[in-house]
Amino acid sequence: LHASKTLTAYLLCVRIFLPGKIIGGHEAIPHSRPYMAFLQIKTLFQKITCGGFLVREDFVLTAAHCRGSSMKVILGAHNIKERESSQQVIPVKRAIPHPNYQRKKPHLNDIMLLQLKKKANLTDKVSFLRLPTKTAQVTPGMVCSVAGWGSTGVKKTTVTLHEVEVKIQTDQECMFYFKSYYNESVHICVGDHNINKSSSQGDSGGPLVCNDVAQGIVSFAKQDGTPPRVYTKISSFMRWIEETMRSFKLQGPD
Repeated sequence: LHASKTLTAYLLCVRIFLPGKIIGGHEAIPHSRPYMAFLQIKTLFQKITCGGFLVREDFVLTAAHCRGSSMKVILGAHNIKERESSQQVIPVKRAIPHPNYQRKKPHLNDIMLLQLKKKANLTDKVSFLRLPTKTAQVTPGMVCSVAGWGSTGVKKTTVTLHEVEVKIQTDQECMFYFKSYYNESVHICVGDHNINKSSSQGDSGGPLVCNDVAQGIVSFAKQDGTPPRVYTKISSFMRWIEETMRSFKLQGPD
């Protein structure tokens, strides 16, 4: 019995970063989230995908653990397997993870800016998502949403953007499940453990949207993908985001 409890506790604390899924949601209205970015990433060992979102004509915000040796951003997509006329495929010129992000401690400062090789063409299907103020807060019980591409359950796949509504939880809720949940200054706890609605393993990098503002970035979860899930708190990194984008001149067209 003791061994069983130990194993259960271990599994609750294990996190993995894999291409993602939206659990308990539904297909989004095509192009209703024109800020969404689909990231195709090559690492030394594999190809993975992540989410992200456009914050300037030449910058996408995502999670630092989504970094690869080669990265490409697709904007204006609904069905990622079709060559939609709305899609803009832009290689990443420079990946800029937070300076205090460490792969050995991937749950802290899990935020990254991607500078695109050319600026996006803004249309009704490609546009920005508002960023929060430095003092912005979310409170337990607030209803927000998250979206992404990929599996929607065990052996269930989709190639279209899916979305789901999720509730903000207390910090204590995530502290119970995750030893690496730091506090409300860098993390947001999202998703009721009694309701199987959540982003999961690698909708990573996608935005937590509350009242049309990006408040969080999908970061990590339990191994089984069930809620709650931990998001990077964007407002705590606004100074770094603003200073980093300011330091790079807006790119013109190729």
